[in-house]
Amino acid sequence: MKAFAVGRYGSKDGLQMREMPEPGIGEHDVLVEVRAASVNLLDAKIRDGGFKRILPYRVPFVLGNDMAGRVVRVGPAVRSFAPGDEVYARPGTDTIGTFAELATVHEDDLALKPATLTMEESAALPLVALTAWQALVDRADLQPGQKILVHAGSGGVGTIAIQLARHLGAHVATTTSTANTGWVKDLGADVVIDYKRDDFGKVLRDYDVVLDSLGGQTLESPSACSDQAASPSASLARPTPASPGRSARIPSSASRRCCSAPGPGCGPGDAACGTRSCS
Repeated sequence: MKAFAVGRYGSKDGLQMREMPEPGIGEHDVLVEVRAASVNLLDAKIRDGGFKRILPYRVPFVLGNDMAGRVVRVGPAVRSFAPGDEVYARPGTDTIGTFAELATVHEDDLALKPATLTMEESAALPLVALTAWQALVDRADLQPGQKILVHAGSGGVGTIAIQLARHLGAHVATTTSTANTGWVKDLGADVVIDYKRDDFGKVLRDYDVVLDSLGGQTLESPSACSDQAASPSASLARPTPASPGRSARIPSSASRRCCSAPGPGCGPGDAACGTRSCS
């Protein structure tokens, strides 16, 4: 089958279209004909070798972390899917490979494609939607009536996070560029900060949760939280070294929690908090 595969780490030329063996299927696996696959920053990080220590893929390997398509064949123990079903998925970290004509997905990582969405729309959802859910629900435990600041509201994670936060009953502020202010308002943002014109740290106060997918200067900027010792902060970018008021690792669930993108010991898509060390 044709696939985009990583032949060597650390080079853009290392990812090339090539012929690869068709994936086999296990007892609980589903073989899917891929109709659409989305490209994420995670793919570039894997291609460049950023996760070699925790995800030791053996080159050449097929890249790609989410997709939509049609079921071709199922393993003998699969009961929830049948050939012909339209599905979408974010495969497990040990079975990535959606940039191909065919992909194998464990049945637990697969879902029926929403009938109202195209293949392309469905393929764009799994990774960013799971990331937003892990950060807001699993880690920050966002509650109705709380106030959340979502940085980069017009990005892949941000667009989902705004809608999810509103669904959870939260008051949502977000940062974006001038061109996207109307769009993020339509997604449900209550307060929109044009970062080209305003400094969010000077405009916002008393926020319970901050979701940061940018890192760098954003992490170092003044916080929108009035009580940093009690405000969860979910950061999907690598946090800077811990400093007073911005600790990257605080074990108490009652303390401000900083959730970081995957580092040694964590998997892609995981927002790691508390005592877990992923920075």
